[in-house]
Amino acid sequence: MDSYLIAKTLHIISSTILFGFGAGTAWYFWNAHLSRDPATIARVGAMVVRADWIFTGASGIVQPASGLWLVHLTGHPLDSSWLIVTYGLYALAFACWVPVVRLQIKAQRLAAAAFAKRGALGPDYERTMRLWFALGWPAFLGLTAVFWLMVAKPDLW
Repeated sequence: MDSYLIAKTLHIISSTILFGFGAGTAWYFWNAHLSRDPATIARVGAMVVRADWIFTGASGIVQPASGLWLVHLTGHPLDSSWLIVTYGLYALAFACWVPVVRLQIKAQRLAAAAFAKRGALGPDYERTMRLWFALGWPAFLGLTAVFWLMVAKPDLW
C-alpha cells in the first residue's frame, strides 16, 4: 500500500473514532445524567472519562498528524481557505473537549460523593452538567463542519 492510502486510511479511521467516541460517550453520559441516579452517573462517568482519554484523546492526536501528512502528500497549500477554516474548527473542538473532560471528571466525582452519602445531586453538579452540555455543542457542530470541509474542499475566499 502506498503512503497516500496509508495516510488516508489512518485519517478516516481516526476521524471515525474521534467523532464516534465523542458522540457515543456524550450520549451515555447524558443519559446517565437523565437517570438522576448518582450510582449510575458515577459508574457511567468513570467509563466515559476513561474512554475519552484512551480513544477520543488518542485519535485527537492522530487526526492533525495524519491530516498534515495528507496535505503534504496531495500538495494542497497549507493556507488553502478550507484548511484554514478546518484548523480553526478543530481548535474550537479541542478547546471545548479539554474542559468537557474535566467537567465529566468533576460530575462523576460529585455523583460518587452523593452516592456515598446516600444524598441527592447538588447545585454544583447541576452547574457542572449545564456547562458540560453547553460546551459539547460547539465541538460536535465544529467537527461536523470539518467532515464537510474534508470532503468538499471548497474555495472559501
